[in-house]
Amino acid sequence: MNEINPVAFLVFGLPVYWYGIMVAGGLLLGFLVTMRRTRHYDIDPDTLVTFLLWAVPAALIGTRAAYVVSHWPDFRGDLISILHFREGGLAIHGGIITAVLVAVIFAAVNRLDFWRLADLCAPGLILGQAVGRWGNYFNQEAFGVETTLPWAMYIAGAWRHPTFLYESLWNFAVFFYLLHMSGRDRTGGGIFLRYLIWYSAGRFWIEGLRTDSAMIGHFRLAQVISLILIHGGLIALWLRRRRQPDRLPGRFSL
Repeated sequence: MNEINPVAFLVFGLPVYWYGIMVAGGLLLGFLVTMRRTRHYDIDPDTLVTFLLWAVPAALIGTRAAYVVSHWPDFRGDLISILHFREGGLAIHGGIITAVLVAVIFAAVNRLDFWRLADLCAPGLILGQAVGRWGNYFNQEAFGVETTLPWAMYIAGAWRHPTFLYESLWNFAVFFYLLHMSGRDRTGGGIFLRYLIWYSAGRFWIEGLRTDSAMIGHFRLAQVISLILIHGGLIALWLRRRRQPDRLPGRFSL
C-alpha cells in the first residue's frame, strides 16, 4: 500500500503540510459561520474579530502545550521540535481550556456576557474540529486498533479503525445539532454546554478505539477529561436552565 505524503507542496523550498492546511481550513470555516451568527447574539462583528485575534493564537498554543506535556518523552531530547506545529501534534482539550480562559477574561474586560459569547462561538468551534481532524489522516496518526470492518483504512501496516474519521463525522453531527438547538434553546450558555457534553461523549467512546492515546496511570487522559466535561456540562446546564433571568432573546441557526 502506498503511504500518503504529509507534505502538500513546497514554498521556496519550505514544506507546507496537509495537517496545517486542514487546521487552517477548519479555522476559516468556523470563523465564517461564527461571523454569520453575530447578528443573532447582539455582539458586534468587530468585537468578535478582536476576541478571535486573542483566542485563536492562545488556543493553538494551548493545544500544542497540552500535547507536549502529555507526550513529554518524545520531546525531552529535542526541545526545538516543540515549535514544529506544522507537522502535527495538537491536543484539542488544551485549546478548549485556553480559549475558555481567554473568553472569560475578554468578556470581563469588555463587559460582555461570557455565556452569550460562548454560545456564539460553539458551533464554529466544533465545525473547525470536524475539518481539522482530517489533518490526522494525512499524517497517518490518531488511528485505532486493527479491524476487519469494510470501512477500515490501511494505516501503519494494518487495516485499522479510522478513528479520525469517526470523530470528524461525529463533530459534523454535533455541529448541525447545535445549529438546530440555537433556534430552540434560549438558555444562556445552553449551546456551549451542549457542545462540551456531546463532543466529549463522542470523544470518550472513540478514544477507546485508539492505540496512541496519552495515559494517566491506567486511564486514557482524553477519556478522563471527557468524563469531567460531560458531568460538569450536565450540572452547569441544569443550573443555567433554572435561572430565568438568563433567558436570551430568540435565536436562529445561521
